[in-house]
Amino acid sequence: MRLLLSLVLLLASGVVPAQAPDFTALVKDAAAAVVALTGGQSLVLPDLPLAEDEPEGEAEEEDPALLGDFLRRFYGPSADVRSLGSGFVIDAAGYIITNAHLVAERRDIKVRLADRREFEARVVGADTLSDIALVKIEADGLQPVRIGDPARLRAGEWVAAIGSPFGFERSVTAGIVSAVNRTLPEESFVPFIQTDVAVNPGNSGGPLFNLQGEVVGVNSVIYTETGGYMGVSFAIPIDVAMDVARQLRASGKVTRGRLGVRLQEVSADLARAFRLPEARGAALVEVFRHGAAERAGLRAGDVVVRFAGRAIDHDAELVRLAAAALPGSTVEVELMRFGVPLRVPITVDEARPPFMPPAIAAAAREPLGLHLLPLDRKQRERLQIDGGLRVERARDASQRAGLMRGDVILSVNGRVVSSAEAFGAMLIAAGQGATVALLVQRDGNRQFLPLRVPR
Repeated sequence: MRLLLSLVLLLASGVVPAQAPDFTALVKDAAAAVVALTGGQSLVLPDLPLAEDEPEGEAEEEDPALLGDFLRRFYGPSADVRSLGSGFVIDAAGYIITNAHLVAERRDIKVRLADRREFEARVVGADTLSDIALVKIEADGLQPVRIGDPARLRAGEWVAAIGSPFGFERSVTAGIVSAVNRTLPEESFVPFIQTDVAVNPGNSGGPLFNLQGEVVGVNSVIYTETGGYMGVSFAIPIDVAMDVARQLRASGKVTRGRLGVRLQEVSADLARAFRLPEARGAALVEVFRHGAAERAGLRAGDVVVRFAGRAIDHDAELVRLAAAALPGSTVEVELMRFGVPLRVPITVDEARPPFMPPAIAAAAREPLGLHLLPLDRKQRERLQIDGGLRVERARDASQRAGLMRGDVILSVNGRVVSSAEAFGAMLIAAGQGATVALLVQRDGNRQFLPLRVPR
């Protein structure tokens, strides 16, 4: 009755509830350009006895058919294929954009098209700072996506994602743009598009579409405390991704500029404190030593309002323009220093890729191919664990064991591990050729993986 009364009042006032858009035409036209990426890695638990493998004569409380069905549903139809993520075709010649973290250190990537054809993929290049990679397949009859303009996106606009969450290929989810030009603490080179589109493991690298069926972003990051979707997703603007892809295709690497500063958005209160006429610009909260900004005389508290003649409304815009600047070039920066306008020439530095820790080798002849980092206190509290090592990269023996980037190794043969040194010592103590049980947490779930220590 209350619902009926509300509808009557809405109709009487002339206000009609907004209806969600129909994405069926978009999916029909664009889904053929979306691909699934898979890699050959063996899982552990599918090797457990299923219904048809149970020894005869043993009593069972569970229905074996249900048990087998559960395991297949949870771990997938094949123990030899692992879903990595998604991607999309940008050129009929076979060029595909995906996330760099999906293809890093992998040599067995396959691309599965909407028509179920499968091809070996070659990694043209990967850029870790933007998390964009370009891969290529040799195939004909490919349908590229249409590229949109992310600068025209507005908060509240409908968008849709197509990808392979948890291996369910070509799944469609939709939502709205929550915000644009988001700068994340650890992703300083990308002005992200924030949405509430449901994005889960497997959606990474897939396209984000506007209502016109144009790709405006590459799904890349979710904010989560559980490993799953929590209503906050981030996509890399497609113009950033296309520029990275162009450079990777031309030279196999990406060159971008760097000012050597840490930025903060200017709020209304900060605008008053900085004596600005309005709340706009990028505030410098830190100027790094020996960087371009320090050499030019910039200080913490300066607010950049124009860069190379272009107005700066948000800190993310300065990040984007500085990254696009040619290293070695000199650009003019207009700033406000507590009410005093200044014009300063800055010679742009070249941004360097992040430092990767050396691989840990437990045996001299064959390295494990592991890059591990300890968890900080907040990460341990969020995961509710005492120790743990995060896998930054896995190849060779560790990849064959089923380890992958993002896994957290909790223990070795039941012993909690919290440092790379302790991990290496445990493997040495086990002995060359031994197999150890690693307790691994992945996406909120735990499982044991058997790791064979190389001889």
